[in-house]
Amino acid sequence: MLAILIAGAVSLLGTLLGTRLAITILVAKGYGQEIRDDGPTSHHTKRGTPTMGGLVIIFAVVLGYAAAHLSGQSPPTASGLLLLFLFVGLGVIGFLDDWIKIVRQRSLGLRSKAKMIGQIAVGLAFALLAIGYEDDAGNTVITHAISLTRDFSWELPTVLLVVWVLLLVAGTSNGVNLTDGLDGLATGASAMVFGAFVLINLWQSNQNCEVVPEVAKCYEVRDPLDLAVVASALAGACVGFLWWNTSPAKIFMGDTGSLSLGGAMAGFAMTTRTELLLVILGGLFVVITASVILQVGYFKATGGKRIFRMAPLQHHFELLGWAEVTIVVRFWLISVLCVAVGLGVFYWEWVTGL
Repeated sequence: MLAILIAGAVSLLGTLLGTRLAITILVAKGYGQEIRDDGPTSHHTKRGTPTMGGLVIIFAVVLGYAAAHLSGQSPPTASGLLLLFLFVGLGVIGFLDDWIKIVRQRSLGLRSKAKMIGQIAVGLAFALLAIGYEDDAGNTVITHAISLTRDFSWELPTVLLVVWVLLLVAGTSNGVNLTDGLDGLATGASAMVFGAFVLINLWQSNQNCEVVPEVAKCYEVRDPLDLAVVASALAGACVGFLWWNTSPAKIFMGDTGSLSLGGAMAGFAMTTRTELLLVILGGLFVVITASVILQVGYFKATGGKRIFRMAPLQHHFELLGWAEVTIVVRFWLISVLCVAVGLGVFYWEWVTGL
């Protein structure tokens, strides 16, 4: 338990203090955000705001995880390290995207094909390592089964499992990326989801089959306590970064932050056997992603007509005249409800056994 608190506290202080330093350095170098010309006109005032703040989140999370284990509470585990690999690996893809935007002075970075190739490469490496690395009891970091709150009885062939992993990684990382359009929106919602995973991992640790094998509803999750340490570090880093990222934002996380945070959510869903539950926990990200899919599909099917004034969904409300802070707070409330419902479903399954 102490390791979880240390990880959260260190990562929170890391972003709270480190982001201030990053803002100073990025402003001095002129590494500012480019703004889409076809976006809401109110966003043009944000041009030049420092970006790539996700680098601070990544460093803070790794520092928090290392500090928790250097405190002597417990050694690192394969689950924790692989989840960090997925988190950092996607952050590197996001960094390349942000860097190209800055160097070429445009709002578009990596081509979509190049970004997808990078996501596939990182996701594939994670999948192969996670299903191939067994502990002494023969348990792997992720399994061949799809899950809601625990694995279903049927399993996927290895090829389909890898495809499933890639879909989860691409879907969640792009979902957080699409949500990161207003000051503090994605950061605050991400902190809530990672906070939920702290609770889920703690519960799975207390009810783990290695701890209480006589309990019929025990969880066969590998290294749940160490996963709670990673979740705490991520939640703490998001909260600390939010101090500087909330409206009016002094810095943006960029694709460096959004892709890495989304990838971490996918990693937690797979390692905690809550893949389908993530649809509820991250309901806000799902709705915003769905708004883009619906907009594009309807636009192509009808020859140019639109469902929303602009997608993603948060920009639709901006064009309706809602204040940015109003949208962010109301969307945060939606995220709180999604997390509460998700945790309720998780606990309900344990109580009822259904």
